[in-house]
Amino acid sequence: MQEGLFGNEQAASSAGSRGSSLFEVGESAPLAARMRPRTLDEVVGQEHVLGKGKPLRRLVEGSGAASVILYGPPGTGKTTVASLIASTMGQNFVGLSALSSGVKEVREVIAHARRDLARGEKTVLFIDEVHRFSKTQQDALLAAVENRTVLLVAATTENPSFSVVAPLLSRSLLLQLHSLEPSDIGRVLDRAMEEDRGVGGAKALDSAAREQLVLLAGGDARRALTYLEAAAEAVGEGETITVEVVRDSVNRAVVRYDRDGDQHYDVVSAFIKSIRGSDVDAALHYLARMIEAGEDPRFIARRLVIHASEDIGMADPTALQTASAAAQAVQFIGMPEGRLALAQATVHLATAPKSNAVYTAINRAQADVAEGKAGPVPPHLRDGHYKNAEAMGNAVGYEYPHDYPRGVVEQRYIPEGLDDAVYYEPSEHGAENRIKEYLGRLRRMVRGK
Repeated sequence: MQEGLFGNEQAASSAGSRGSSLFEVGESAPLAARMRPRTLDEVVGQEHVLGKGKPLRRLVEGSGAASVILYGPPGTGKTTVASLIASTMGQNFVGLSALSSGVKEVREVIAHARRDLARGEKTVLFIDEVHRFSKTQQDALLAAVENRTVLLVAATTENPSFSVVAPLLSRSLLLQLHSLEPSDIGRVLDRAMEEDRGVGGAKALDSAAREQLVLLAGGDARRALTYLEAAAEAVGEGETITVEVVRDSVNRAVVRYDRDGDQHYDVVSAFIKSIRGSDVDAALHYLARMIEAGEDPRFIARRLVIHASEDIGMADPTALQTASAAAQAVQFIGMPEGRLALAQATVHLATAPKSNAVYTAINRAQADVAEGKAGPVPPHLRDGHYKNAEAMGNAVGYEYPHDYPRGVVEQRYIPEGLDDAVYYEPSEHGAENRIKEYLGRLRRMVRGK
């Protein structure tokens, strides 16, 4: 459902098309398109928004009037819901894709809708991939949505809080669709095998193959049907689709992961939190998901370098060395071999003792500076490598620590007004436990108290 369905000229000229004609498909259409639910009863899952009395159900049944933004992963029914709203309301329906439509097309649709409204006909405007609309394009919709010139049904796979302008969000119902449960995917597969618009009972699907398809689908009905279609094409009439056929037809599962979207940040977040929580297996799982999805390995390496200082720090000073080496290795050798360096760094960081003392220390220091606690540099610490520096009192009286047997000398380093500042407080984890033992003595020696 991309450019072929919602091209610019078609979208602009179809303001008068009625019902759900844009969703009608022929026998040669992909299985996923042919099996799109035609009624609310055929929709599986999403009970939290389609249950009795829920706002989305009222809208689909034609009794709602609010515009809606549908947010959820691919294959969860966003386009299906839009088609059902259009067909049940029996009004004008226009579909636009943010991939191929601009402000001009949006304004043309609104102009058509305004004329139709004067004749008592309302327009349902469906916008796919609304997160790809620019701010200007989204702003062009505001007045038409607010005065209900159009009933907007927008779909997005990205978190609308980050990708849709606030005024448009405030004028619409925001409803999140979830990945389908395995049982829901199973029902979709069974229906496709049985109905005439699907396989039509001409072939069989054994239980192991069905289970494999459910697993590969990852909660995405469209993906499940796409894989089923590929497997069904590999066997003749009267034959059975086995798990071997499925594996041969589907080389590998396409990991649901959007490098530019919300799920990108979810997986990265889970990756870092798993390392922080010392669950090495979970960390490797999320690393594998990013690698399989084609994530930029340099991005992964940067996250590891950050984590090495933020959550491990001096508890294991070698963690930063490992992460930095992994980043260099990825840059030097590339992928797929670079995955080994990323995996090694992930294992090192996940199994290392943890401490956020370095992170907390720099935050505290920056907070003091931001609050104006930044007195003049003590004169004896100032630069003395220029003419007249001594006459100005700079660098005079500086004690060179290496001139003393212990390599430490009592001397003011911190500016006036911060005598009691303590930023770095080591934990008792890993190498920091040793630092903690002598840091108090070191501070007393330097500050003389």
